[in-house]
Amino acid sequence: MERNLTHIALFAALIAVLGLVPKIDLISGVPITAQSLGIMLCGTVLGTRRGLLAVLLFLTLVALGLPLLAGGRGGLGVFVSPTAGYLVGFPLAALVAGFVVERWRVDVGVAAFAGAVLGGIGVMHLCGIIGMSVVLGKTLPEAALLAVPFLAGDLLKTVLAAGITRGLARVRPASVLSRA
Repeated sequence: MERNLTHIALFAALIAVLGLVPKIDLISGVPITAQSLGIMLCGTVLGTRRGLLAVLLFLTLVALGLPLLAGGRGGLGVFVSPTAGYLVGFPLAALVAGFVVERWRVDVGVAAFAGAVLGGIGVMHLCGIIGMSVVLGKTLPEAALLAVPFLAGDLLKTVLAAGITRGLARVRPASVLSRA
């Protein structure tokens, strides 16, 4: 139990630290950040349950007002901003990524890449597009066009998440809890 809490807290901190990487603001109001890499790693390394809890801990701290999102944003206001859909998608993305790695018994790197693509790109952008549509008053196709600039960077993040997960599995197999 204590080990699980430590992993959950460490990965919530990892997401926060990735928020220190300078963000790139887009016209949609949703910035390009490194934090989605942390979300993907929560799922691919910690697995479904622990990954979900790490992201929920991070979002709770953000809701309490800690400036942990890229650019030093925090507080309840971010949950009604153009980024709201992405924030809702964070825990779901970690959940899906973890589920894929836990259930799909192929090479851990391949499973991590697939999980990161399905969760970190598919689920996260689905939620983000719906959120932008609602908050910005755009149609779903218009909001989907606003998400296009994120795709190349997110694909790079999925490759990084798969590589990091595979590397951890080779060096310390027990540290990849999604496969334990």
